[in-house]
Amino acid sequence: MVFGKKNFNLVIVALAVLSMILLDSCAKKNGPTYGRRTAGDPGKVSASTGAEFNFDLEDTTQFTVVKLKDQVVGPKLKYIQGGRAVIGTQEEDVMAFRDNAERTVTIASFYMDETEVTNVDYKEFLFNMKKRVSTDSLNNLEPDEEVWSEALSYNDVYATYYFRHPGFNFYPVAGVSWVQANAYAKWRTIYVNELYRKENELDSAMSRTQLIERGVVLPSYRLPNEAEWEYAAKAMIGTQYLDENQEFGRIYPWDGRGVRNPYDVKRKSRQGDFLANFKRGRGDYAGISGGITNDGEIIPTNVYEFPPNDFGLYSMAGNMNEWVEDVYRPLSYQDFEDLNPLRRDGTLDDASNYGTTLIDNNYRVYKGGSWRDVAYWLSPGTRRFMHQDSATNHIGFRCAMISVGAKDR
Repeated sequence: MVFGKKNFNLVIVALAVLSMILLDSCAKKNGPTYGRRTAGDPGKVSASTGAEFNFDLEDTTQFTVVKLKDQVVGPKLKYIQGGRAVIGTQEEDVMAFRDNAERTVTIASFYMDETEVTNVDYKEFLFNMKKRVSTDSLNNLEPDEEVWSEALSYNDVYATYYFRHPGFNFYPVAGVSWVQANAYAKWRTIYVNELYRKENELDSAMSRTQLIERGVVLPSYRLPNEAEWEYAAKAMIGTQYLDENQEFGRIYPWDGRGVRNPYDVKRKSRQGDFLANFKRGRGDYAGISGGITNDGEIIPTNVYEFPPNDFGLYSMAGNMNEWVEDVYRPLSYQDFEDLNPLRRDGTLDDASNYGTTLIDNNYRVYKGGSWRDVAYWLSPGTRRFMHQDSATNHIGFRCAMISVGAKDR
């Protein structure tokens, strides 16, 4: 029997229909297929038991599943997509510290403040804390304005004006210890969630655990750990190719081996402009007057002054050093896990190994370089440390937050 083209097409359609019927029959025989589930689309019935899901959050008599549209994200935070990275010192170790050798790690996705915490941010914190703590406790949260005072300089003028005067509102806060930075992060977690409750008319009697179960609470603000900070600063996403090769490393949070803009349209700055606020050399904090370059700031500057890196983060080099979560140990890179590394204490590297009072669990890492540091310290792989109760005019901080589940649901 010879088939014409029309008859042949009819046979193909018939076979396709038959296949669908057979597949449907098999599915009914072997049980239904449920397809891919996500937090935003959990399906109508349990893939495990076949029972119907209850989506009424007020009905506590049945098992309830929450449909999550997206993570609740606080203001000022930028999404940092995690991944594999080579972190550590990637330029010559001229200081011979040898405390951050290169290694490959993987960092989970998280969020980070796009700028350093500013004076106006910190003043808001102090104002709100007046209602929550005693006067003595409030005094302990005040930034140490005397960090500007020096016996043989006129910098003490900033002790009066830098934190208080509105002209410095959007400059990074200075004189804040690691302990105070953590207190700010805890307050911010509470305060932002209180606002979110009011805006969404959530029952004020609900516990944090209940809010977490409903997906209507922000995760805690916190200091980023050292690996997160370094990963976010380098922003190697800007060198990423489709085959996952990153043929060019980064000494700084931008491309190239220098600290000036070689002319990059996306950075919206002029060729030759400096890409960070730092000390150019002995006694040279800003170059000569006259507006020849953009490096006109002698002290810290507005947190949005210099162009952001490829994650959208400002001043991840220069302006202010920044506190991170980690306890300092010179050889942490040898001990770290290769997934989300963090040193909380002296595990595997006790302070007694060093025979000095400068290394114990109260000394914390800070990174990034500042307005008073030379270019060497702008490299994200460099690291220094200071006692967690100490404060200076060149260390500030920014907050981070975990990313719960996938960003795209």
